Amino acid sequence: MKRVECLDGLRGLAALWVLLGHAMILTGFRLPVMSRPDLGVDLFILLSGFLMVFQYRLRAEFEDWRRPAIWTAFWVRRFFRIAPLFYVLLAAALIAGPAIYADRVAIDSFLGQALQPPERYLDHGPANIAAHLSFVFGLLPAYAYRTPLPDWSLGLEMQFYAVFPFLVLLGRRIGWAWGALAIGACGALIAVMANRAGLHFPMPAFLPLKLHLFLCGMLIAADHGGQRGRLLLHLGVAMLLAILPIGGATDMLHLAVRELIVLTFFGLIHLRTTGAVGAISRVLGSKPFHWLGELSYGTYLLHLLILQPVAAWAIGQFGRDIGAPARFALVVGIVAPITYGIAFMTYRLVELPGQALGKALLRRATHNRRRARQVIAEELAAP
Repeated sequence: MKRVECLDGLRGLAALWVLLGHAMILTGFRLPVMSRPDLGVDLFILLSGFLMVFQYRLRAEFEDWRRPAIWTAFWVRRFFRIAPLFYVLLAAALIAGPAIYADRVAIDSFLGQALQPPERYLDHGPANIAAHLSFVFGLLPAYAYRTPLPDWSLGLEMQFYAVFPFLVLLGRRIGWAWGALAIGACGALIAVMANRAGLHFPMPAFLPLKLHLFLCGMLIAADHGGQRGRLLLHLGVAMLLAILPIGGATDMLHLAVRELIVLTFFGLIHLRTTGAVGAISRVLGSKPFHWLGELSYGTYLLHLLILQPVAAWAIGQFGRDIGAPARFALVVGIVAPITYGIAFMTYRLVELPGQALGKALLRRATHNRRRARQVIAEELAAP
């Protein structure tokens, strides 16, 4: 299997879930589950864990993950997948921060919600900028949620990438199920100890808080050797990890939906050729959903820069003359096409060139290493 049909669609739906969930929060409209954008992020996390192991398995025949050079290549690929667009939108967010903060104050005041901390929108200091440019902000409670972007999950993602090679080596050595249980237990313990030590993150940007969900995705992608028993073991461990009460909201609704997400994704992956599941998988892999997935990263990262000004405009223009459902429909009707249009442009102008640059650097580094080995061999062979 070289491609997972449903993956593009699920990525696209996760980004759309986050956009609609934030639109509900900012317009005062609520729907069960859909108004919880953090669950959309949880789906992203699950998909990320799956995709990293899936790609590892595709490359395993010609990449020896015991070699640090392979780790470096992995890190370079992931950096150039995430960083270029983030840096562009970070600059835009810092410039627009004061205006967006004024919009957010108007929204929260109208809806009777607690005001957002002003430093999240107004901190242009060198420490905050350096923490974000280096992607260490997710490790620092004071900086983990300090821009107008929903970028806390990017810091989390980069932490996962940093440890992923070691998770793979452990999984290969002791088995994916045992490895996931051991790592999940360690992550939960670290999360509890950090909380008792007074490290309180405004969003779950610290990897131990969400590591168990990355592990769920990894288990679904892990090699089960064609054995039904091992496949079900991986599912059982994944569902056990998903119900751990750490990392954001832990009420019964969130825990139940996380379990359902794991079970549904497992079915889409391992029952993709059967009946209705196969039909759903094919739909999620169709061209419209493919593009929804391709634009998911840009949509996720930039939507708040557009959503908050539009929501503030709608509130200022109509106030309570229209109800929350109409306000939500109006705001989404304006925000969605603008967001996806800009995401398409940034995908073509920033994301794809950034990925191409990363691949070019890796090719150059590989060529230089081969050339260096050739020169050394020639010198050793010389009389």
